[in-house]
Amino acid sequence: MRPVLLGAALLLALAACGTGQPSSPGSVTLTIAANAISGGKNAESADWIRSWVIPQFEQRHQNVKVLFQPSGVDDEQYKQKVALDLKAKRGADVIDVDGIWVGEFAQAGYIRPLAEVGGPSVDGWEGWSQIPQAVQGLGIFDGKRYALPQGTDGRVLFYNKELFRKAGLPEAWQPVSWQEILDAGTKLKAAGVPVPIQINAGSAMGEATTMQGALPLLAGAGAEVYSGGKWAGASTAMKDVLGFYRQVYAEGLGDPKLQQEAKGRDKSFARFAEGKIAILAESDYFWRSVVEPKAGVAPMAARDAVVGYAKIPAKRPGAGIRGQDFVSMSGGAVRVLNPASKSPALAWQLLAFMHSAEATKAQLAGQVRISSRDDVNAEVLTADPMLKFVAEEVLPITAYRPPLAVYPQVSAALQEATAAVVSGGTPEQAATGYQTKLERLVGGAANIAG
Repeated sequence: MRPVLLGAALLLALAACGTGQPSSPGSVTLTIAANAISGGKNAESADWIRSWVIPQFEQRHQNVKVLFQPSGVDDEQYKQKVALDLKAKRGADVIDVDGIWVGEFAQAGYIRPLAEVGGPSVDGWEGWSQIPQAVQGLGIFDGKRYALPQGTDGRVLFYNKELFRKAGLPEAWQPVSWQEILDAGTKLKAAGVPVPIQINAGSAMGEATTMQGALPLLAGAGAEVYSGGKWAGASTAMKDVLGFYRQVYAEGLGDPKLQQEAKGRDKSFARFAEGKIAILAESDYFWRSVVEPKAGVAPMAARDAVVGYAKIPAKRPGAGIRGQDFVSMSGGAVRVLNPASKSPALAWQLLAFMHSAEATKAQLAGQVRISSRDDVNAEVLTADPMLKFVAEEVLPITAYRPPLAVYPQVSAALQEATAAVVSGGTPEQAATGYQTKLERLVGGAANIAG
């Protein structure tokens, strides 16, 4: 489906800088666009582009002038602006976009594979060998590379080692099946832990339900929500996912009320930090920004000693997608080339430079964050074993949401299905309701895999 675009009256107001236009005889101007602005949204990224990328690239290319086109608006507004620019064959040469927009833009003809735009040097870029194939998937659509991934993340199971000790469970815990998670939950419940397992469910949790719960579980059951041109319907894998939710919440291993509260996710963070939740499925954001000892949203002074982390297991060994024993989901932003660039080969050089090891480290600016490059991660994550664990153990097995326009609506239907189970419905009933909604969303049963 094509993205919903802004009205024609806004076309002139949002006219972007020309792509690759000569600024003086013998020189070329390139433009970078991002939803980032100094002093505002994503300020660190904007400052990096202005103060590091531009002067460093211009120093290496004396005949090139690089301009920055900042934005600091709502993500959907930025998306519409970029789509409008690309449709009109104008706009920046290098453009930041959310990875989930790639397929939509590709289907609309707004972007083309990197090699088609940037030329033969694209496939020979040194960076491909440093970006795990699974991470490259963030910018791949229909088997072709449309974008370069920026930083990414990974979903894992966090657990409280003190509560595990109380329940007689090992501190070094790595479940190899869903049943082992449930068995641990049963022991934790018997030990008096208020909420043994927190796995996001329902519509109030929004996309956190889908990314932290439904999609990793679906991957663990051997399926993806979209694969081979079809959406996953009321299949055995989907019923298995909903069945797991049913076991967690019907057997008192999770708190169903928490899933229905508007601030439920924030409350789950606080309760974990307070030692009232034992197992929590979350992204590495939880480690570095929520329970971070000094500046976290719900800081845990003893985080490094108390909080454990484990890979999310498949339903049983080998049952995950690609025959995997463990699974995860990731998200993140990417950068694309504008097919209308007047200097596409040079634009590719700029894009590749922005994703070089040197540039990636400069963007991190000393922060301990997961990048898309193995060589950079090996250097900057040595002081943080959890993020190193995600980079080395989780990213190679991860998967991504389908980058299609209808996905947010499909995600909402998944959230509603989990809510139905948490509220007492059967997995079969919830799966049937999901299938009905899915057929309306994606154009009928022909587009759904049974």
